[in-house]
Amino acid sequence: MKKAIIVWGGWQGHEPEPCANIVGELLREDGFAVEITNDLGIFGSPQLVKADLLVPVITGERLEKPHADALVQAVRGGLGLGGHHGCLATSFKESAPFRYVSGVTWVAHPGNIIDFRVAVTRQDDPLMEGIPDFDYRSEQYYLHYDPSVEILATTTFTGQYDPAARNVAMPVVFKRHFGAGRVFYSALGHVAAEFRHPYMPLILRRGLSWAARQ
Repeated sequence: MKKAIIVWGGWQGHEPEPCANIVGELLREDGFAVEITNDLGIFGSPQLVKADLLVPVITGERLEKPHADALVQAVRGGLGLGGHHGCLATSFKESAPFRYVSGVTWVAHPGNIIDFRVAVTRQDDPLMEGIPDFDYRSEQYYLHYDPSVEILATTTFTGQYDPAARNVAMPVVFKRHFGAGRVFYSALGHVAAEFRHPYMPLILRRGLSWAARQ
């Protein structure tokens, strides 16, 4: 049985503990043994390299460089890394090693909570199979992302809330390889209620299972 570690913490506006529990239940349904913790010391623990998947449900917080370097090496060695919305994109923003391995950084969400369209660009990919383009209401994330990512879905900014973003197509869902490890990210899921959307949790659970150690 594969082992997943979910670490929650940071800004409470993203409802980290409720979201961590929901993600944990999705992974259990998919056959994972799941450990959920709010102890950031797990990043420096030998348990990390024994796991198959790490899901940080964390906004902000600080990651010590030795722990960040250890995480990079663990993913390079095969540990899967995945998350939704602020998880990865807003976790440990001051840590260059974490930014390097996660491949994504949040920088803006013009208009805050708005209606926008998600375009599935890779319906041939098993992670997006059977999922059509769909409407979504949340923060429309403007991201800085690694050029190595494989984009599976995008959203296009209209420019209504910031003309500088007009007609910019931005990744919403992507995956990437990092050494022997895999990284998955979905920008959907600002708060726990968004897990009620028919496609948001489906995309996430497929992506996390894909990311887990092979």
